[in-house]
Amino acid sequence: MATKTTSILDYLGDLEQAVDNLAMSWRPEDPAYRADVYRQTMTSLSYAYFMYFHADAEHPDWAPLWNPVFTLQPNPDDIYVQSPIRGDLRYRVSGNRGTCRILSFTTQKALSGTVDEMPRPNGHNEVDCDDLGIGLGEDFEILFSAVRPEGHAGHWAPIDPEARGMYLRYRMYDWENETDPQLSIECLDPVPPKPRLSPEDILARIGEMARFPARKTNLYYPMQNGVKDRVGFNVFEPVRMPGALVKQVYWPACFQLAEDEALIIETEIPDRAPYWNIQLNDPLFNALEYVYRLSSTNGAMARLSSDGRFRAVIALTDPGVPNWLDPAGYTEGGIYGRWYDCSAEPTPTIRRVKLAELRDHLPEDTPHVTPAERREEIARRVRACQRRRRW
Repeated sequence: MATKTTSILDYLGDLEQAVDNLAMSWRPEDPAYRADVYRQTMTSLSYAYFMYFHADAEHPDWAPLWNPVFTLQPNPDDIYVQSPIRGDLRYRVSGNRGTCRILSFTTQKALSGTVDEMPRPNGHNEVDCDDLGIGLGEDFEILFSAVRPEGHAGHWAPIDPEARGMYLRYRMYDWENETDPQLSIECLDPVPPKPRLSPEDILARIGEMARFPARKTNLYYPMQNGVKDRVGFNVFEPVRMPGALVKQVYWPACFQLAEDEALIIETEIPDRAPYWNIQLNDPLFNALEYVYRLSSTNGAMARLSSDGRFRAVIALTDPGVPNWLDPAGYTEGGIYGRWYDCSAEPTPTIRRVKLAELRDHLPEDTPHVTPAERREEIARRVRACQRRRRW
């Protein structure tokens, strides 16, 4: 009697766990929310391939993280890449820094989504090129190892013996004129050739891929829900995050508005502000479309008011003022701002007003942005963003 051939779908059943997590969302009964969860599940599954099949610790290689799929709130100014590593091996990262504002390296026991608990950087988890004295546009090499080799005079950074993953962020302020790094990663210890995977290995990795989307939503839905539960809508809650950049303060909020309303975000800018930004997310903690939509801005792109303050406007339609943050059709979602290495960390405010009365709540000299000017602003953004290597 012939036996039934196993279907690949038999190994993907755990994808339903991610859909079940719809119960943790703000509107579990909303068909649009369900469709968004389906999309989010597919985006997470797409980059889970790189987590489980692209490289291994003995044969490292950079692979994309969140940027190509927008899932789970990547900073639009950052490119994130990752590679598996092992803390008992030695690695050389070499190339050119480019001219981006931040090039940082973080090692963790596990990369987010590969385990059930939120992985935290371990040991000496984070190093950036500024700390190492690597200047803009410089060629360089960094040796990563648990112990610094005797007599090693070059750049060196420690990794914990339990480390299993490394991720990098390239932070660009001026998308049009700064250049991203070009980097390679090599294992310096003798290793065998990269093997062909056994059938058992392949099936096991497919199973891990299927569990990956639910692991991500289990970790990140509570982060956004927690902000809403603690402070409600349209209120910022500044926080430092374990495992994130140590010099960075985040200011998350959950936004909500009606179709005929606008939200005005206002803040002072610190005297020393080497980097700051703000972005919009959907209700499931995914970054909103940021190539073709003005869903984010930063200190290089934003226009300050004549009094030196930053004011942005969230509205479903173009309000004709600087610093429009386009929510891409969503009337509720998340906001994330960042102060990086700033001399102060002010908490911005949010005012909810009628869109028709918007200019009554802005300085009298707030410029008018014409439709032609807006089209040019978006066109420049599209060109600049597409020229970055996001995958």
